[in-house]
This record gives sequence, structure tokens and C-alpha cells, in this order.
Amino acid sequence: MQNPQLFNLLLPIALFALLWFLMIRPQQVQAKKRQEMLNSLRKGDRVITIGGIHGTILDLDPETITLRVADGVDITVQRSAIGAVRGAQKDDKSGENA
Repeated sequence: MQNPQLFNLLLPIALFALLWFLMIRPQQVQAKKRQEMLNSLRKGDRVITIGGIHGTILDLDPETITLRVADGVDITVQRSAIGAVRGAQKDDKSGENA
């Protein structure tokens, strides 16, 4: 009689653990990688915003980033608006010759 009761107790715990490993844990890992990417931004990095704007970082503040998107066109965006890093400006020039 104790086995069905034990099973009824362990089943929800096992389902919660499975849910955590399949859904919640990958989100935590992804959020950590994104935060590391945002913390590693430097002047000269070429980035893409979440809105699809490509630019080069001119200045960084704790909350904002100034991007040069074209000659004479600078914009300021939230640091959290950076979606991807394409690399440093120096790296892109050396990569074009390869």
C-alpha cells in the first residue's frame, strides 16, 4: 500500500525536474550567455541591434551605447538593444583579405 502512495508523491517531483531540465535551465544558460556578450562589448565592435540596425560602437555607458551607423550618423541605443556582435572593426578588415 505504500508503493502507490510513494509513486503518487514522486511522480509530480519527477515531472517538475524534467520540466526544469527541458525548459527553464536552457533559458537560464541562454540569458547568461547574452549577459556575458553585453558585458564584453568594447569600442570599435561591430554590432547589430534587435531592430536590425548595423553599426560600430563609438562610446559605452552602463546603460547606453552610441553607434555609428553611417558617416556622420550616430545614434544612442540602450545596451539591452544589442542583439549580436559581428566582431571588432579590425577583425572585419583582416577577414576581407582572406
